[in-house]
Amino acid sequence: MPTPSRVLLGLLFLLAGALSEAADRPNVLFIAVDDMNDWIGCLDSPTAALTPNIDKLAARGVNFSNAHTAGVYCAPSRAAIFSGQFASTTGCYQSSTYFVEHPQIESLQTSFAKAGYATYGGGKLFHHPAGNIDTRNWTEFFLRNPGQRHSGWPMDSWSRETPFPYPFPASSYNAGQEISGGLFLEWAPIPNDQEENLADTQRANWAVKQLQKKHDQPFFIGVGFYAPHYPNYCPQKYFDLYETDKIKLPPFKKDDLADLPANIQKVRTNRARVHEKLESLEAVDDAIHGYLACISYADAMIGRVLDALEASPYADNTLVVLWSDHGYHHGEKGQWGKHTLWERTSNVPFIWAGPGVAKGKRTDVTVSLIDMYPTLAEMCRLPKPNQLLEGTSLASTLAKPSEARDRTVFLPYLQPGEYAAINCDWRYIRYADGEELYDLKADPHEWYNLADQPQHAAVKTKLAAIAPKQFAPQAQKFNVKRDLVVKDGRFEWKYRKGNTTPTPTYKPPVTSKPVTPKPTQPKEKSHNTRHLKR
Repeated sequence: MPTPSRVLLGLLFLLAGALSEAADRPNVLFIAVDDMNDWIGCLDSPTAALTPNIDKLAARGVNFSNAHTAGVYCAPSRAAIFSGQFASTTGCYQSSTYFVEHPQIESLQTSFAKAGYATYGGGKLFHHPAGNIDTRNWTEFFLRNPGQRHSGWPMDSWSRETPFPYPFPASSYNAGQEISGGLFLEWAPIPNDQEENLADTQRANWAVKQLQKKHDQPFFIGVGFYAPHYPNYCPQKYFDLYETDKIKLPPFKKDDLADLPANIQKVRTNRARVHEKLESLEAVDDAIHGYLACISYADAMIGRVLDALEASPYADNTLVVLWSDHGYHHGEKGQWGKHTLWERTSNVPFIWAGPGVAKGKRTDVTVSLIDMYPTLAEMCRLPKPNQLLEGTSLASTLAKPSEARDRTVFLPYLQPGEYAAINCDWRYIRYADGEELYDLKADPHEWYNLADQPQHAAVKTKLAAIAPKQFAPQAQKFNVKRDLVVKDGRFEWKYRKGNTTPTPTYKPPVTSKPVTPKPTQPKEKSHNTRHLKR
């Protein structure tokens, strides 16, 4: 029988082995930006912003030019990223609270914590309204104001204490209106001396401080920037980088919506009124100017964080991952915003650098943001989570991008049964009342819908095979005032009485036109604007 001293010695040996194994794992710097499409310098867009820091990161890593979101706006995209599962599995087509509906899901930060990592989070990693942060297993989660912790952890990126332009509202699009619930299509410079008071600047400075600390265990640091999400307010110096009359506008085809299925055509035509108003105001280039300025501001904040990493002892053993939750339309196909299954919403900046990653490579293989969880799980040797991860590890692609083969990726829409299937050659879109199909090599702007052409039937069938056999029902939508309970700095969602019975799983019919609810369109708005009457 072993003596107590031998048992203790054995436990200490196992503990030392575990600590040594954790120390061998790379650190991770996980950088998110919001609403940033592929208009960055290293992706060579005709309407590219000035992004020297992002470009520098791409030059020392792998730059994916054909990366796509996992959800068509903030909430479902971030839910998919942190859960590792699509909305078709979790039901989070229009929500982000996977951790409420499916508490058994081990989120990304939980897997890192189980592997012995210290986990630090700050800024917009999750969706920004109250009650949308998965608070489990963070060593520290940074909130700028104490009040945020006692109101359900909203991001409050634009609130009373953050600098605003004067007069307000500032853009010609909103001139003469009282803005009380959103800052859509607001753009304007603010004084340069107010830069340190901006929410994203404070988040960058927080991340810098984490990198300046001494860490005795591997770390996962996630920092999320709200820019270039509306409002496009940032310091004057970033507006000064551009001349409005020299901005190249994106391509626009007047009758682009004519060949869409009936219901989605109606939704998109109604939404095109935003672009028509901007054209009538001769303000399209002004609005794009604000967006480019905010991309450059976000790039500057990313630069602060990357400079801190480079100056730290952790520079050589830290994986850096840069991603945007989805893209953004600026008049393409008549749209302003996200919420579409087209290229402008789905295509995002996606860059990796660090140990195990090739240097200075760019690849056009098709990938999805949902691939991040399984990739990090492989490269950081994370334990297998409870749930099945639905992405594909990119570890081999990161090591040898020239050997990677293209694949088709899946993108759920706002309702069960609706989705896009995307690869380098094709984009297939399935709605409740019809389809779209685009030959991306011949028609990169997706102007000509080929779905009704019989010669492409086999292509549609092959692409549609990526869709799941069953789609989860729509997750419950919560009401902050009625369903969110906040106590002692924590929050909890309470199901309303009578809403506890799950809806049956949706199974798409075999017919070419499945019967599902008509497409809905969330209103385009920025949140966190309760105190903006100025």
